[in-house]
Amino acid sequence: MASYLSSIYGSEADKVNCSFYLKIGACRHGERCSRKHIKPQFSQTLVIQNMFHNPQHSGNAGNPPMSEDQVREYFEAFYEDVFCELVKFGNLLEMHVCDNVGDHLIGNVYARYEWEDEAQSAVDAMNDRWYSGRPLYAELSPVTDFREACCRQNDMGECNRGGFCNFMHLREPPTDMIKQLHAQQRLERRLNPSARDIERKKEMEMFNSQFGSARPEERASRDDRDRRDRDRDRRR
Repeated sequence: MASYLSSIYGSEADKVNCSFYLKIGACRHGERCSRKHIKPQFSQTLVIQNMFHNPQHSGNAGNPPMSEDQVREYFEAFYEDVFCELVKFGNLLEMHVCDNVGDHLIGNVYARYEWEDEAQSAVDAMNDRWYSGRPLYAELSPVTDFREACCRQNDMGECNRGGFCNFMHLREPPTDMIKQLHAQQRLERRLNPSARDIERKKEMEMFNSQFGSARPEERASRDDRDRRDRDRDRRR
């Protein structure tokens, strides 16, 4: 029985836990959902709810509507601003912004860190912040795989539910912009490591000294990757 329950956990067959909440960190029924929303105590991922306000969705309070180019510039400035703030709390692996219009997903910003304590530090800090004249509401999220959380039909341009889809419709900045932001993060962490980074490095060195370091081919692969990152950062 226990093995069966564990096999269906978080799936549509699970009649106790909400599969939508576990998969995308939000549910259109909210607290009224008939299934449980188990909020994680530890997670690498956080969500800042309703942070991004798309001018095309929220209106401009009597101002003329923005063009597509203006909306794109507005979003890219928002993305860079939030990314540069979130990297202050740790190694930010990915950040995504929802472009849905349903109440449970509209404007949600998701960020995944390398370590759980980094995500917790960001949540604690964001809950004391305001952005664009509004208080922020952040919490840890159960999302671990954004490929599963995103609408595949939308990725192929075939979703007929539009912004009201219950899966994530992400608004992404240009790929070059994302690469540049991550390159800047790597360079900054290499030049100015935090106290936590230094502590983790010592912990890893101690672990390797006690249990053996990585195999030669793994070390070579890691060294090659670090060398490519340094070369790429230098060219930028």
